[in-house]
Amino acid sequence: MANQRMLGFVHTAQRMPDKRPATERRQDFAEIYARFSDERANEQANRCSQCGVPFCQVHCPVSNNIPDWLKLTSEGRLEEAYEVSQATNNFPEICGRICPQDRLCEGNCVIEQSTHGAVTIGSVEKYINDTAWDQGWVKPRKPARELGLSVGIIGAGPAGLAAAEELRAKGYEVHVYDRHDRMGGLLVYGIPGFKLEKPVVERRVQLLADAGVVYHPNFEVGRDASLPELRRRHVAVLVATGVYKARDIKAPGSGLGNIVAALEYLTTSNKVSLGDTVEAYENGSLNAAGKHVVVLGGGDTAMDCVRTAIRQGATSVKCLYRRDRKNMPGSQREVAHAEEEGVEFIWQAAPEGFTGDSVVTGVRAVRIHLGVADATGRQTPQVIEGSEFTVQADLVIKALGFEPEDLPALFGEPDLKVTRWGTLLVDHRSKMTNLDGVFAAGDIVRGASLVVWAIRDGRDAAEGIHAYATAKADAPVAVAAE
Repeated sequence: MANQRMLGFVHTAQRMPDKRPATERRQDFAEIYARFSDERANEQANRCSQCGVPFCQVHCPVSNNIPDWLKLTSEGRLEEAYEVSQATNNFPEICGRICPQDRLCEGNCVIEQSTHGAVTIGSVEKYINDTAWDQGWVKPRKPARELGLSVGIIGAGPAGLAAAEELRAKGYEVHVYDRHDRMGGLLVYGIPGFKLEKPVVERRVQLLADAGVVYHPNFEVGRDASLPELRRRHVAVLVATGVYKARDIKAPGSGLGNIVAALEYLTTSNKVSLGDTVEAYENGSLNAAGKHVVVLGGGDTAMDCVRTAIRQGATSVKCLYRRDRKNMPGSQREVAHAEEEGVEFIWQAAPEGFTGDSVVTGVRAVRIHLGVADATGRQTPQVIEGSEFTVQADLVIKALGFEPEDLPALFGEPDLKVTRWGTLLVDHRSKMTNLDGVFAAGDIVRGASLVVWAIRDGRDAAEGIHAYATAKADAPVAVAAE
């Protein structure tokens, strides 16, 4: 097998790892795909055409050297494949599980374009890195020497942790401050276990601690320390809070009970899965069991909500989205998984209001016609007159997107500049905000986006912080004239 040439796509069909049947996976929060066997991973990696311009790599936010690690996998050289994989990505086994590969690497694979079916890049990435963990190849990146400088990072999500690992490897003392009791941000509390089992995140978090990264859980900037205080403690501070404020809907009845924000719902479900007792779950207000559930929205968060509701034992789960299937922002694979599990999609429908006395009983909606394309190329939704209908609902989950919190007020730093969207304004080369030594990365800069983009931003911010700290350390100290 090791001597076999690439271009296996000519005689080998695309095959994903085995997927658990929908009837079985509806019962629990375990991941839905099995891991590739050595033979299957070898065979699927061998389908790569090793094309001259690897569009898979071009369309990867962290520029993973995908053709090289596919070739090494096909030759059985897994430890080398792991080394290549982790050289560009701080959390490759996580990206292998949760990246929307159908929109990124696999969607742009040359053999996908030639109708042979993409190389299953994400599944091979997961296989390489899970094997690396099993074999003990994954080691903490400890610095060769300590620089004697400390950096503070606000937010323990993918951007903050990626930056923490890079800075620690360079020799900085790194302190990560997070408002939650566990590190990992959305990786722990936002993404359900059926996409990303939590021990996968926990071992990464522990790896960084083993490298010397210091965690400060249950730490709220603005309550436990202001941003000016953190600036005095560290040579540089990185803001990597993500965007958590739910985008709301202003419609009649929106104040009724049992209309909840997506992240509140997902966080509660994840905490219960982790063994915590959550009052809102116990009393049923954030528990879909026995309820008719309606989810508003069409992104990946909406898909997480509908699939979580199924697993909690909802009587019915419907997803209302104002555009059609091909125009939805979420991963098409996720939609297919949700449909297999029993979710009903109501396409081209938009909520107009909610019925009920104190608690919601239904969603009033209208049918939507997709009109002429706007400047971005997307068709403009238009309401069809007289098309009103009502969907029964005991629990409505709003997955309409996220907006930044008011960080200047929250952090006690009114001079911190934001854009008109409320995201932090940075110099995109250095990732520094308008405040000297304060950097920002991830969703708090680019708006709600993908985990892989947060990793890229965190890595870039670490480089910006290192350049800044180095320049500051090398700057001549002014001596006052006698």
